[in-house]
This record gives sequence, C-alpha cells and structure tokens, in this order.
Amino acid sequence: MSSERQSDSEDADESQDRPDSGNVSDKEERPNIDDSDTEDDVARVGSGTDGRRGSSLFSWLQRRAIRRGMFVDPSRDNFRTMTSLYRSMNSAVESVNLSTQTHGAVFNLEYSPDGSVLTVACEQTEVLLFDPISSRHIKTLTEAHEDCVNNIRFLDNRLFATCSDDTTIALWDLRKLNSKVCSLHGHASWVKNIEYDTNTRLLVTSGFDGNVITWDTNRFTEDGCPHKKFFHTRYLMRMRLTPDCSKMLISTSSGYLLILHDLDLTQSLEVGSYRMLRARRTPLSSGTSASRSGGTFRQGNDSSKIHPHREGLSPRNSLEVLTPEIPGERDRGNCITSLQLHPKGWATLIRCSSNMDDQEWTCVYEFQEGAPTRLLVSPRCSLRLTHYIEEANVGRGYIKELCFSPDGRLICSPYGYGVRLLAFDESCAELADCLPVQTSCLREIRSIYSHSDVVLTTKFSPTHCQLASGCLSGRVALYQPKF
Repeated sequence: MSSERQSDSEDADESQDRPDSGNVSDKEERPNIDDSDTEDDVARVGSGTDGRRGSSLFSWLQRRAIRRGMFVDPSRDNFRTMTSLYRSMNSAVESVNLSTQTHGAVFNLEYSPDGSVLTVACEQTEVLLFDPISSRHIKTLTEAHEDCVNNIRFLDNRLFATCSDDTTIALWDLRKLNSKVCSLHGHASWVKNIEYDTNTRLLVTSGFDGNVITWDTNRFTEDGCPHKKFFHTRYLMRMRLTPDCSKMLISTSSGYLLILHDLDLTQSLEVGSYRMLRARRTPLSSGTSASRSGGTFRQGNDSSKIHPHREGLSPRNSLEVLTPEIPGERDRGNCITSLQLHPKGWATLIRCSSNMDDQEWTCVYEFQEGAPTRLLVSPRCSLRLTHYIEEANVGRGYIKELCFSPDGRLICSPYGYGVRLLAFDESCAELADCLPVQTSCLREIRSIYSHSDVVLTTKFSPTHCQLASGCLSGRVALYQPKF
C-alpha cells in the first residue's frame, strides 16, 4: 500500500512576455514608455549631488530590474527564448523506464543544485540516481530505507537527505554511495518531507506524527544527531520554508494553512494544536484587513489570527492560521496535499482536494507582505488567491506533487497520465507583471501525455531546459525541447 495515500495520514497521526519569433525591441513592445526617462536617469547618475546621484542610481536599477527602459536585466530578458523552448517540449526518447517489480511507484523527484544528477524516491525502499542529460542510470540504492521513500532534498551539490515511512531520515554523499553518511531517528510516524535552512544550516523534517523537527547534522556523533522538536500540529501534510528561510508554511489535511513569520528555528514552539485548529474558517478574500504590529498579524476579531504572546510564542515566530479560499469549495472542507513556494518567495502554490475527494484544484496565493511593488488590489492580509485551475480527478488517494520553474514563470502539474505546463497569462509573464485585480484562471501552455499510469510527481531542472515526471507504475519521463 502506498505511503502517499491521503486517507492514511490521519490514521498515522492518531497512531513572461509573448514569445514571438521575431526580434522585437523593448521600445517596440512598450510604445507608451518614454526612453528619454531612462536616458535622463543614466545622465543624472554621473552628475549632480551625491544624494541625487544615489537616488537616480537606485531608480535606474529599479527600472532595469522591473523591465522598464533601455537597459533590461538579462535574466529577465531571456524568458522569450525559454518560453519558446518549453512550448516545444516533448518526451525524450531515452526516458527512464525500469521494471516496476523492482521499485514500484515514483513518489518524488529531485535534481542536484548543479543539475548533474536526478534522484528518484520510490515506493519499494529504493532511491534511483540518473544522469539527466544522457538518461544514463548511475546507481540504485536498493535498501535506502526499510519502507517507502517519500522525499529527497539536496543540501549542496554532493550531500542529500531522504526520508521514509520507516520513520527515519538518511543522509547520503554522492561521492560514496555504498553506505549512508548517517541515519536520523526522532519521528514516531511516516516522515513526509525535508527542508534545509541555509541560514542556520539546520535540516528540517515533518511527518504524519504532526512533528516538525530540526537536526544539526554538523554535530552528528556515534551517539546520534542533536535534534529538537520545533513545532507540532495535528493533521500535518506538508511543510515548506520560503527561499530566504524567513517563513515556514505548513499545510494540513483539515484545510488549514499555517504560516510562521520571522522564523527562528533555534526556539521550540509550545502550541496547543487542538485550540489552534479550532480557529474560525475564514476565506482570504472576505473583506479582511490586516495590520502588523510587533511581528503579529491581526484580522479584526477573527480568531484565525493568533497573537503570539497569547499562545506563548516567541515574537520571532508569530503564527498565522488561514483557511485558503478554494474555487467551488466555499461550503466544503478541503485537504491541502501539495505545497510549494515561488522561487523568489512571491507566492505559494498548493494542490488540494475536497473532503469528498471528487474535485482537485491547483491554486496560487500571492504573499502580499514583501511582494513586488503593485497597486493595492485587496485588503492587506498575508495571502491572496490570484490564480487557480481545476485538475483531473484521477488517482484518488494519491498525492500529486507540482512545481515551479526555476524562474517562477511556469508551473508543471501532474494531469492524469501526463503533465501540464501552466502560466499566469498567455505570455508566460512573471507574476509581478500580471497580477490580476480579480482571481483568474491559470493558462495552459502545453500538455504532454507520455505515461501509461497516473502521474504523481514533477520537477524542473534547475540548470537545463528539462523537466521530469514520475508515475504510479514506476516510469520516469524526461521532457526536453524538440528541434
């Protein structure tokens, strides 16, 4: 039985612009922009007082960063080419297709940061490693764990961690794969995902025991690894850190989304989970207003915003409890099964299913605090539903893991026996450039069907124009542009 069945989670706990082919200048695309403004800014950088010079330089850099004026950040100008490539994606002929009798379903995919290795977490205790460019099989860790392998996380280009239903986490070194670097013991139930805080260099794990645990792997000894229970809540499904590690997001099978702001992993939190999860369910767009005082978010008299001092929390770890608005689910609960963060920290991406398990949705919520400069289009609560799309309701009971592209312009989502590439608008623009006033539908850029079973997980390469998907029958497909 798969470890990724949603129905088992509670039992375990209780037990860009349009990619035109022509070379179009920035001035031609934006006829209303006066290039003289940018030229004036550049001229003012080299003259005038120091104050004016600093202000002009900042203005020029800001215009460059948000794609206005003559000088455009190259990383933002390359998206036309990348979008064209992704539109021409096809399944590679050499896609990985090993015997399903060996490793079972594919639950998770993870590239190394330099894109040189693709790792595969499998149902039957195994971890597979491939060269994603040549599709060559590198290594099979046949007994990586004693039960299903659920998630893989790279700490750097050589070290990675795996977690399993056997309640353990294993640390591996690509240079010596014959044995584990170490095994970490501390969870009481299935361990479902792993994060890494680059600021404190702490490994962070979560499981169906409801615990979020931090591990100081740099202090591992023969007696074990120093670890600490950081947080606990019932019905925990997924835990993620924002790219700057300033927030922790936790999704639950009861439809709640928990956000810890101003994150400090060095302090454990003592929170009564039952009281917390009884907070009133309030849609994010129901005319709420929020203000920040001392690191605490408030929302009128709504008890779904919990004051940190009232719950005994550190001011550094102010807690917010939300019930994300789901299209078509206003009167029914939902289970947030998959949770991802925009690579620039602008938004969170979730996949959820109804409690009746008859609908699935992919939704994007913008972080309104610290988001890119824009007109205020809704009250100042922490998250706002900006985009959504209904998904194929197949493979019931299995979690489908979606992902952002490295630049955050595209979303790859499992869709039946294939994958869909989704964007915020038809031009594949950045979220900051196409924020809708009203919630809008995600746009389908491309759909590819290359599996013979339900796709469970997807992942973009961090360095190459490639993505991978894995399905219930154990096949891993690699997608790359067709020329």
